[in-house]
Amino acid sequence: MSRNPIKGFSIDPDEIRYIGSDLQRPECILAEPNGTLWSADARGGVMRIAADGAQEIITQKLSEDFTVSADEVSRFTAGTLPNGLAFARNGDILISNFGTDRLERMKRTGETEVLFDTIDGTPIGKVNFVLRDSKDRLWITITTKVKNWIDALVPDLDDGYIARYDEGGIHIVADGLHFTNEVRMDRNEEFLYVVQTTGGNVLRYRVDENGDLHNREVFGPSRLGPGAFPDGIAFDSYGNLWGTMVYSDKLWVITPDGEHITLLDEGDPDLVRELDEAFFNKSVTPELLFRTGRGIAPWMASVTFGGSDLGTVYIGSLKGTTIPYFRSPVAGLPMVHWNEEEQR
Repeated sequence: MSRNPIKGFSIDPDEIRYIGSDLQRPECILAEPNGTLWSADARGGVMRIAADGAQEIITQKLSEDFTVSADEVSRFTAGTLPNGLAFARNGDILISNFGTDRLERMKRTGETEVLFDTIDGTPIGKVNFVLRDSKDRLWITITTKVKNWIDALVPDLDDGYIARYDEGGIHIVADGLHFTNEVRMDRNEEFLYVVQTTGGNVLRYRVDENGDLHNREVFGPSRLGPGAFPDGIAFDSYGNLWGTMVYSDKLWVITPDGEHITLLDEGDPDLVRELDEAFFNKSVTPELLFRTGRGIAPWMASVTFGGSDLGTVYIGSLKGTTIPYFRSPVAGLPMVHWNEEEQR
């Protein structure tokens, strides 16, 4: 295998650029080959950002009226909170709504339908992320069954799980997870990688031909260092897994051989240490939590490869109002939608 392009790479702060303005909770970002970005938006929908920076918010047309609160805590815990996004094969946008606790499907004109909000007859829980694979299966992560997710920021709660949605319906395929967050598949879709935010690490499962998961194991370190609250992940074409740390505001990489490299650390060391102590003592409060978050993308939440050559890295965040981006030394791994736009 050739030398890993990430080795020796560093991010030049002077080379970081920004796109978008006045965004609200741009947690997840989808990129299209023509340069268009689609960002989750706490007003209930997505923000479409053209390559030239022109913006258009597309709000969901729902049967219910979900208000957006100006209070810092409640606007992250109540109402409609579009979180993870994915494109359906026809271009519709699949929305994991962390506020309404359901998976939704929105047309690009805003009309929205609820795909499901229960599983096995019970409420599904905090729907965090959705990933579509090449077989049109949907992989959905449920962070916790606790209504207020801040109460789930404890080290010993493992009520998170992964569900698979296919022609046979929706099924739980893995459980016992600590604050389940984003999932990704490798190039050949042989493994499913999943973030445990309160577990402080990344797990992976082998995926069999039926879509069942086996051989759970930790990928990389068992804990990703101080302030280990991993959130979003994405693969590059070399096989490096890029990721973010929410609350401690770090951008990191795990190489194919399991080495963990921090590319960017913008967190406040004192606040991160204080949060770590409170977390392990099961005493995290909203006041302590919301003091964290700073830098180019406060509460750094996701990483997306885009640009026509997939060589641009975009960083999503929970508290930021714009999207920082920079050039990567290696192209991203194309997501399943990347070549479908021309086919539609």
